[in-house]
Amino acid sequence: MPEDNVVYIGNKPVMSYVLAVVTQANSGSDEVVIKARGRAISRAVDTAEVVKNKFMPGLGVKEIKIGTEQMVREGGEKSNVSSIEITLKAKV
Repeated sequence: MPEDNVVYIGNKPVMSYVLAVVTQANSGSDEVVIKARGRAISRAVDTAEVVKNKFMPGLGVKEIKIGTEQMVREGGEKSNVSSIEITLKAKV
């Protein structure tokens, strides 16, 4: 799957990511993937819900994947970080 339809969630306000998702959907992508890790997961869920309910009611959740990724911290120790991937697709 091409990476050009992926929106990575970080520390910006939710509306920044909502705009990115809406822009991707309007540019011809039939699917948009929202990815987040750790504390940004709640922001990813908020983004998907705002897009679905307020801006693009024609989009629906196709798939949600959750998982754990192993990260190496600055001190060299490993830690587990939760991750989520929400795929939004146009309803048919």
